[in-house]
Amino acid sequence: LAIGTPADGFYALRVMKETDGHAEDVTDDEVREGIRLLAECEGIFAETAGGVTVGVAKKLIAQGKIPADDSAVLCITGNGLKTIDAVQQHVGKPQEIRPSLREFETILGARQRTEAKA
Repeated sequence: LAIGTPADGFYALRVMKETDGHAEDVTDDEVREGIRLLAECEGIFAETAGGVTVGVAKKLIAQGKIPADDSAVLCITGNGLKTIDAVQQHVGKPQEIRPSLREFETILGARQRTEAKA
């Protein structure tokens, strides 16, 4: 993952070549899809860097560079609220609630009832 001019870009490229590693790129839509997939499957709202990681992993699996039946570890460290501006029009504005379990359960229950009707 590189934003701008990565300080360690040449080293990363060298290590990738020395270890027969792979690199890939993703579109903005694939980044958003990676964020959505991680949220739906694992309950993790990742920042855009996490969406890149998931999107690239999907591509490498589809290309057979990562065997589909292998296990892989993806390092997802940033919270989606960190880069919410980049995806807000696609995921919606975060809902603010009072810091109480009762408020959370009320909001969650209402959302589940709405989704059940759809």
